[in-house]
Amino acid sequence: MSNDPKKTGTTRDSVLSKEATPADQASLNKASEPAEAAPPAEERRRTRRILGRVTQCSGMHASIIAYTDDEDTELIEQWAVGVIISINLGSTRTVGLVTRIQHSLVGASERPAIESQVELIGEIREDSETRIATFDRGVSVYPHIGSIAHRIRRTDLEAVYATGGRRSMQVGHLSQAPDIEARIAVEATLSRHFAVFGTTGVGKSSAVALMVRRMVDALPDQRILIFDPHNEYYNAFKDLAIRLDARELELPYWLFKLDELCEVVFHERNAAHDEVELLRDLIPTAKRRFRQPAGSALLKRGDDDLTPDTPVPYRFTELLNLIDERIGMLDQKLERPALRSLRTRLESVLTDPRFRFMFSSVSSDDDLPGIIGKLFRIPMNGRPITCFEMAGLPPEVTNAVCAVMSRVAFDLCMQSSGKLKLLIVCEEAHRYVPSDQQLGFAPTRQAIARIAKEGRKYGCYLGVVTQRPGELDPTVLSQCSTIFTMRLANEKDQEIIRKALGEASSSTLSFLSSMGQRESIAFGEGVATTMRFKFDILAAEHMPAMRQEETSAPDAAFDLASAIDNMRNLGKKEGSRRGLTGGSTQQPENDTFAPHVVPVSQAWPEPESRPTLRRQVASGHLAVTRQQVTPTQAEVPTQDQVPEEPAWPRRESEASELPPQSQPTPPIRRSVPAQPIEPEPYPEPDRHYAPPASAGSFPSRTDREVLFGKLARKEWPKR
Repeated sequence: MSNDPKKTGTTRDSVLSKEATPADQASLNKASEPAEAAPPAEERRRTRRILGRVTQCSGMHASIIAYTDDEDTELIEQWAVGVIISINLGSTRTVGLVTRIQHSLVGASERPAIESQVELIGEIREDSETRIATFDRGVSVYPHIGSIAHRIRRTDLEAVYATGGRRSMQVGHLSQAPDIEARIAVEATLSRHFAVFGTTGVGKSSAVALMVRRMVDALPDQRILIFDPHNEYYNAFKDLAIRLDARELELPYWLFKLDELCEVVFHERNAAHDEVELLRDLIPTAKRRFRQPAGSALLKRGDDDLTPDTPVPYRFTELLNLIDERIGMLDQKLERPALRSLRTRLESVLTDPRFRFMFSSVSSDDDLPGIIGKLFRIPMNGRPITCFEMAGLPPEVTNAVCAVMSRVAFDLCMQSSGKLKLLIVCEEAHRYVPSDQQLGFAPTRQAIARIAKEGRKYGCYLGVVTQRPGELDPTVLSQCSTIFTMRLANEKDQEIIRKALGEASSSTLSFLSSMGQRESIAFGEGVATTMRFKFDILAAEHMPAMRQEETSAPDAAFDLASAIDNMRNLGKKEGSRRGLTGGSTQQPENDTFAPHVVPVSQAWPEPESRPTLRRQVASGHLAVTRQQVTPTQAEVPTQDQVPEEPAWPRRESEASELPPQSQPTPPIRRSVPAQPIEPEPYPEPDRHYAPPASAGSFPSRTDREVLFGKLARKEWPKR
């Protein structure tokens, strides 16, 4: 069909001035009115159902013009950007989305009219017997010039967004028709992953909380793990969830793979290759010793297959002992600097109270079923949701913990052969799977990407939430088949969404920067077609909110001094709740890291403290204690006091051989009736040291330096 007026003899004005024929009117009434007869008052309004006529059609777009006047407010309100209209073609009704409108003057009389640009999105067919309307994407029959465009009726609008008999859940109401529910297909949304995008403050967290709650209602066997970096989701699921924070989390160190453990130990510091290789070699040995019965020299069958990544318990203190053994070997001179550096790093992590969830006193116990059961709610016990609050965790361990949880979740679902259904919701997902491969943590990116690509086959699903889709890994974004995008002001983020919308309406995205609060555009497998709607409002007790500490009065002032004191004494209150023993089974009196052997007050002294050493003779041996010195205290030594920095005790033969300038200066003592305490006897040289024949009765100064160096490195043979 040609649209040229010279060939068809039909002009734009003649098309618009043509009155509705009886056939057109009957067709219009059938399409836009319910089956029951309308009251007499509606008869005059039926002639006004015609909003306009098609004047141009090209591909997926059509132009419609409707005459109006300044007093015809009803017709003017029906033409608005974002409104869905239908074009009657007799057997079918083509559905279009208004994308642009403008006022124009038509004809020689310059009659005012509204010119609209419409994007065709599908068509509705009605069964002749059941009178049930069904919607199909795409257009098989295009509108012809002069086709009638009218307001879409309610039943057609419901058919456009119907889920087609799939299990669905209500998440809101349509923006065009607030009385029509907006529903999404639950299983299609979950099984192919979903994403929620939106700038800060548009109601993104509330929308996620609403969908998660509705998913639990629709799928009672669904388990959900939420990575919550802001500690806000537990407030929305107090009746359905448990909370895992830095105090409640138990994730043993032996569950970490080697690269995940290195992230905790070295975190953004250049890890020496030698230190990583030492861990790779020593961790399997520590695991074999844990499995080996005490006093047995035989290893269990299969222990040779242990690797640093095998989730088998071992004692962290045993790992330190292995490092000490390596340091003491005579043939390990080249490795000693790396061994000492590695031991220092491991001790720093072991004694840090922020890492107590990894090094609790039961960390070496093989209680993997209990740990995983608590983490992934097996059994549920009426609470299928786990809110993992990460705000209290140190930054150097957050990525590693997320990597461990994601990896274990995928392996667990795979081993269950799809019987376990698990959804992982990643809030602020651009932190874990950034588009820049140089950022983030590689094991976390790999674990989440593996869930995105393979998880749906095993029942492990992914929900991605972020305010910066432009910084999200394209691999993960491409696997999210249902996307809910709220207001986005950044042009880069909008461009990412446009690229992701393969079959969806591109014109719909022009609304992204101007949508209202809680308003969203959904497209993908979970909806029949691109849907613009508003999320429902949650009850106040189900709204996400950051945890607030209770105060004695509503207007209580912020106590800055207490906040600073808590920062300085991090872990002081909780440090003694669980021993930082690294899973050691030593007796408490022999455990160096037990909190009751090294009190918290000594491990983290107050900054105002001025501790000095005071030696006392008790039970036949010297004991070192701390004494608080105040500025007004008399500086008079008592019977059991000695100078703060006493000289190293030397024997008379040693002092006589030193040159005059190198002899130790005797300490200055005050004239008080105090008797000095005899120091501990120096080790006999014949038991610990064999001087060379030319050295005389006592070693030379050079030999003494070698002697003291060996004592400091603990290389001296045992007595």
